Amino acid sequence: MSTVKQFALSARGVEKRFGAVVAAAAITLDIPQGQRVSLIGSNGAGKTTFVNMITGYIKPDAGEISLHGKRITGLAPRQIAGMGIARSFQIPQLYKELSVMDNMAVAIACQPGNLSFWRPAKNAATIARSAELLERFGLTSQSDRLVSELPGGVRKLLDIALALTRQPKVLLLDEPTSGVSTEEKFPMMDIVMRALEQEAMTVLFVEHDMDIVQRYADRVVAFYSGRVIADGTPDAVLDNIDVQRHVTGTARQEEK
Repeated sequence: MSTVKQFALSARGVEKRFGAVVAAAAITLDIPQGQRVSLIGSNGAGKTTFVNMITGYIKPDAGEISLHGKRITGLAPRQIAGMGIARSFQIPQLYKELSVMDNMAVAIACQPGNLSFWRPAKNAATIARSAELLERFGLTSQSDRLVSELPGGVRKLLDIALALTRQPKVLLLDEPTSGVSTEEKFPMMDIVMRALEQEAMTVLFVEHDMDIVQRYADRVVAFYSGRVIADGTPDAVLDNIDVQRHVTGTARQEEK
């Protein structure tokens, strides 16, 4: 019996090239259910390509990716989403002309197999589910506001809340704190992590802010030139000499 079934997400020898550029070189990773994993690396290191291969937006040239033991390599993004993988985006994908509540209701109504797609989206069930998620993300007071009126941090929270409408097994967050002020980043991530505590899901988040990585990740995977150069606890990876040379650019300061 394959050991892949032990893991929420597994990649085996995954490779991807764009011409002469190696975006993924024989990446092999096993991620247990419930783990919080941060993917780090400089721009072009391969971390976003890896996320895009998991979600089906890019097809790997070689290797396999499995979700709870089921092969998802080569499937379309919609098929993969239906199997239990959801993502948020660096630039939130929202309907700016709609209210926060209407964004939630439309997302729920458009789920695969949800027949309310053929009825008005705002029925009792979708409103109740929307309200529950908005409360978990501290967005209840924003429910009637248009998305176009919201500050960046609130849009990020809404984008992640929308991803949870699918009740995913694996959640991918693409730079959740980018564009968020220094004062807002920790409160925002506290809200996200508290909201996710109620879900038995695995979380991968791409992040450039090492303070965020240090505080919220159980495990860190560092990419450089399409390869994994370190994989372990935040302390072990951030103290790794190759990570300091190619990713962070400096040695960590010891806490006083």
